[in-house]
Formats: sequence, structure tokens, C-alpha cells
Amino acid sequence: MSTKKDMRRADLIIPYQEPAAKTDAPEFQSTLSSTLPMAAIFMRNRYIGWAAVVFAVQSWLGESEDTKKSTSTPGYFSVGMSLMSLAVTYLPLFLPPPPGMQQGSATDAAPPVPA
Repeated sequence: MSTKKDMRRADLIIPYQEPAAKTDAPEFQSTLSSTLPMAAIFMRNRYIGWAAVVFAVQSWLGESEDTKKSTSTPGYFSVGMSLMSLAVTYLPLFLPPPPGMQQGSATDAAPPVPA
């Protein structure tokens, strides 16, 4: 019942063209992986330090060849920076401040004198 003749028309064939890659897509993952370690160091917050490590490892493992060529810093640099920020946040556990130091900043008002 089927015919051996090809019923497709050659004049209606459209060749496949691969779509152009988007080059202007922002890199939020790499932005977070480079700014979170700085925030962890400035605020001495351990949770931000751990988030920085997670984001940096995700950014490093998710790098494509195009992002490796276009970024100025390699992914392992962000991982190293985040591990350093985590070490800074845990530094008071290993090197405690001297006993005479008060916990406030240098710009706080002095505590009241006990009577």
C-alpha cells in the first residue's frame, strides 16, 4: 500500500541554523562568589562565610569554557578567598583577644564606671 516514492518537496526544506549564544547575560553567581567573602570578613559573620564557600564552589564547578575565557579571575581563586574569609570569621576561637579588651568598637561610648 505504501509507495516507495519520497513525497517530500525539496524546495520546502529549511536548513537548521544554530541560534546565536547570548553574550550579555549577567553573571550573578560569580558576583556573589566574589562579594560574599568580603561581607563575611567585614561583618565577622560565620553564616555568610559558609554561604560564600558554597557559592564559590558552585561557581567554580559550574564554569563553562566561555566563562573561563571571559572572566578575569579563575574559579579556584574565589574558593580560596571564601575559605580565607571563613578562617577569619573563626579566628577568635583559635586566637582569643586579650582579656583586657572590651567587645565594642573603638568608636563606642565608654561603659559607665561602677559605683
